Amino acid sequence: MLDYKIIGRNIRKYRKLYNYSQEQLAEKVQISTIHMSHIETGNTKLSLPVFCEIAKALNVSTDLLLSDVPVGDDEGTKQAVTLLLESCNEKQAELLMNLLTAIKPEIEKLEL
Repeated sequence: MLDYKIIGRNIRKYRKLYNYSQEQLAEKVQISTIHMSHIETGNTKLSLPVFCEIAKALNVSTDLLLSDVPVGDDEGTKQAVTLLLESCNEKQAELLMNLLTAIKPEIEKLEL
């Protein structure tokens, strides 16, 4: 059985990664902002076409929206980082890469 609260939470998580407002995402999917709000809170069931359009607009697989994968999950984390980089302009991506390169040796020292 589908858990619409999990789906809504995942949609909200990926929407925020792209820095989309509910209104912006709703417009991309051609639904009302109120309907998007109800989807994100799990207070309404969404149709398969709307679900697919949301996944397409967020550039995520439907599997990631359906599953209750912890935020620290390897696949989810890698996709979240990819989405974050894709949402950056060239200068922002370069700055993030420089930051990651600088802190990686320190993280490796922690043996994580």
